[in-house]
Amino acid sequence: MSKKKQPRNRKANAAAIGKISTPAPSSTESSKYQLPLVWLMPLVAMLLVAIMFLVRRTKVSASPLPTTPPVLDAKFVGAAECATCHEQENSRWRGSHHQLAMQPATDSTVLGDFSHASFDNNGVTTTFSRNGSKFMVRTDGPDGALHDYEIGYTFGVYPLQQYLIAMPGGRLQALGIAWDSRTRERGGQRWFFLYPGQKITARDTRHWTGIDQNWNYMCADCHSTNLRKNYDSRTRTFSTAYAEIDVSCEACHGPGSNHMSWAKKQGDWQKFDATQSLAIALDERKGVAWPIDPVSGNARRSSPRQSEREIETCARCHARRGEIHEDYVHGQPVGNDYRVALLDEDHYFPDGQIKEEDYEYGSFVQSRMFHAGVTCSDCHEPHSSRLRAEGNNVCMQCHSAQKYDSPTHHFHKVGSAGARCVECHMPTRTYMIVDARRDHSIRIPRPDLSIKLGTPNACTNCHTDKSAQWALDSVDKWYGHTPVGFQSFAETLNAGEAGAPGAQQSLERLVADGEQPAIARATALSLLENFDPPPTDDAVHAGVVDDWALVRRAAAHALSNTDPAASVNTLAPLLSDPVRAVRIEAAEVLAGLPASNLPANVAAAFNRATADDISSQQLNADRPEAHMNLGLLYARENRFDQAEQELKTALSLDPSFAPGGVNLADLYRAQNRDDEGERVLKDAISRSPNDASLEHALGLLMVRQKREPQALEFLGAATRDEPNNARYAYVYAIALNDTGKTAAAIDTLESSIKAHPYDRDSLIAMVNFLEQSGDPAKALTYANRLDELEPGNQQVMRMLKELHEHLQDSKSDPR
Repeated sequence: MSKKKQPRNRKANAAAIGKISTPAPSSTESSKYQLPLVWLMPLVAMLLVAIMFLVRRTKVSASPLPTTPPVLDAKFVGAAECATCHEQENSRWRGSHHQLAMQPATDSTVLGDFSHASFDNNGVTTTFSRNGSKFMVRTDGPDGALHDYEIGYTFGVYPLQQYLIAMPGGRLQALGIAWDSRTRERGGQRWFFLYPGQKITARDTRHWTGIDQNWNYMCADCHSTNLRKNYDSRTRTFSTAYAEIDVSCEACHGPGSNHMSWAKKQGDWQKFDATQSLAIALDERKGVAWPIDPVSGNARRSSPRQSEREIETCARCHARRGEIHEDYVHGQPVGNDYRVALLDEDHYFPDGQIKEEDYEYGSFVQSRMFHAGVTCSDCHEPHSSRLRAEGNNVCMQCHSAQKYDSPTHHFHKVGSAGARCVECHMPTRTYMIVDARRDHSIRIPRPDLSIKLGTPNACTNCHTDKSAQWALDSVDKWYGHTPVGFQSFAETLNAGEAGAPGAQQSLERLVADGEQPAIARATALSLLENFDPPPTDDAVHAGVVDDWALVRRAAAHALSNTDPAASVNTLAPLLSDPVRAVRIEAAEVLAGLPASNLPANVAAAFNRATADDISSQQLNADRPEAHMNLGLLYARENRFDQAEQELKTALSLDPSFAPGGVNLADLYRAQNRDDEGERVLKDAISRSPNDASLEHALGLLMVRQKREPQALEFLGAATRDEPNNARYAYVYAIALNDTGKTAAAIDTLESSIKAHPYDRDSLIAMVNFLEQSGDPAKALTYANRLDELEPGNQQVMRMLKELHEHLQDSKSDPR
């Protein structure tokens, strides 16, 4: 079942739809990889001029391969019409998770216990009952009081079933209490709360009446066929419609009216004869065989896969993505309509294993199987969604059972869980409390990476009482070496996230390695943003002309922190890219650049790509993130009145949306309206207490106003509430030092540097503070780390020289 895509938190949800921005206190403070002319400056001086910067969204795109041209003017006819000819396929589809994705609530569809069952959670007793043919729930509503609601629809079927309730404004909302539809023996047949241990009140966006539990945006596109959200931003109401309530034939095959004309020989049927009038030909497996090589025990595709139409059709829903265009045309790249997440640290481990829900696509395109030509339907029968064979037999379609389904390969007892291919190569991670989903990157277990990077491995997933070292020793003993597998990018991406010494060069080598998955190369290219590569960078230039759209988009992202005027010549080709997501990324990076300064053809492409970006945000006008994105765009274009209105709209949609408050206050700062900004931030903090981004922004505002005690209070609160944020700790330490509390500043940075050993600004500050406090020896240890980070940097070398001289002077003068 493709279930409702619930955000883990607001940050994750915003990443799917757009970019979150927090204001950099100044161009000096936000500079990461260029040593300032002076080692350190007072915090007040750093705040004289502040700017907004974009924390860009994570997204990915489609393949470079040709797509099927659209069939124009086709209409949706419904599964019942398809079944008149395709009886066998319809029979398989009936009862599948796709067919049961969403259904009206009836006796035959509702699985939960509505016989006056009750469920207690956080002081609220929810009761499930019947009123004639209606299924009713009594629970806390948007005002926090108990009310009776009718269940309108079931959502999903296994291993859990959720329930949708109609609310004013055309909204359907998903109840936060779900039914565990597993057997009683497996712990099921019970009601359970989707956020155990968390007190979620009616003010919380994750409350079932809140914006993050809204079916129209969060769920509908993947659970129904030909969905149109139809949100009216003027009235803030939905008129959401679909061709069919569930995921039926035409969700994958496209509208079928022309195909029906061809099959029945009606109307202009003859002009469709060549293609049978199908919107998309899902025929990658036609005539293909996978003969197994008796020597290697592995199969090879009889002919190379010439397209990824099928995989990208599945990716529309089986990917972590945000919608950027609603008028989907079957057969076009997924990046024309969606942004799919790269391997960012919020959703994936450094080796690409799933951390948060990825819905398969982001994992599968990492796999050796994908690169060998395997498609989704090689393993899954597409109409029933069941595996084509049971157990290990699905893998033995392409792998010799004699070699691989044997203790000499898996070293486990035959018939045991450890002898199942998927337990080692597709381990599970559980989401929504009961839903164990398999990682589709189909990788070799790497306990060696668990030791180095802290990533999971399949061995200790099962042997929970054992260590990663035990697993590595066992693997080495079995095979005589440490297997490394197909994916070899983990250490590079980990170093890139950490900003470790040599990371930039490693990332650039990964970008150039065409043998590695495109999604990993794109992730490496996007991480180069942290190193401020120049537009002339070889990796960026290679990315701009890469065959893979996700790499091209990442090439634009890599230049996010550069001057748009310097980047425009490099990114100009991407403004006319055939894939919409790439065009939008390039337009965002170049936003604020006057089109009048560009050649006519580039200016025209820039305007079209910017229009694509604006349209993508307007599609999601029911979300605060979209209005914030528009506000940021208009601010870069110096359209400040429009920017202010969009940011206010974002906060009116969700008053607890912290990024909206931070950015609106920063817009006011840029207009010398800090008094208004202070009111915005304090109001936001009252709604989102302990939100570090709000506290940090308010602390910076206090610094600008020279209100040092209040500044320290809020900057310190931000550091405590988000202890893993190196920037918050750095700014707080600067403020402490500026007020004479150097020892406290050193303690703050020591703690932060343990978690972020290569944060350049923190290292520079630490060297200065330690030298100020008369400890040049300890300062030298941090200066040496800077030298490791930036070998050959002349200013670091001067720093080291001065510290050595101070040490020498202190030895010669024992006083």
